[in-house]
Amino acid sequence: MDFGKLFFKVVDLVKDNIASSNSNEIPRQQSRPEQRPVSQPEVKMEVERTDAEWVNYFKEILASEFPLYTIRENVPVTDLAGYANDEFKLYQTRPTQAYKAEWGQPYTFVLETGGSAKGVVMLGNGHSHDSNVKYLIARKYAQKMGLPYINFYTQMPNERAYVIERIRKFLA
Repeated sequence: MDFGKLFFKVVDLVKDNIASSNSNEIPRQQSRPEQRPVSQPEVKMEVERTDAEWVNYFKEILASEFPLYTIRENVPVTDLAGYANDEFKLYQTRPTQAYKAEWGQPYTFVLETGGSAKGVVMLGNGHSHDSNVKYLIARKYAQKMGLPYINFYTQMPNERAYVIERIRKFLA
């Protein structure tokens, strides 16, 4: 059927429906093949967790999946770096400046073996790991000490398998 014929057929159907709606008749329905709803994949909606719930979630993963490590929680940067005062360039638009270790965000978790730190896990939200000066200071001091800085954003799903794989990659 060409476009012109289709157009006039649609116009006729509209006229018929208008005429039947003006009378008290019930408009006739066009027969259509029965449409079945398309099944949509089930979407899991992650319930937002509080900061304490995120810490507990990660603590459980670290304890069960990384049993060779001693896990310390909420560790001040100075516990690992001492009361250092080093120069870093934290922002592209700022020159190199001196930053004290005590200004750094405490590490959410420190993984240790034999009394020696092997890596840090940091939880943050928003753009904290990329823009918040406390997190940037903590990251720089971890780098200076040769420790992997493994960051996770709490606004993301952080599925268990992903968390485990990411930590293993950094600790390898």
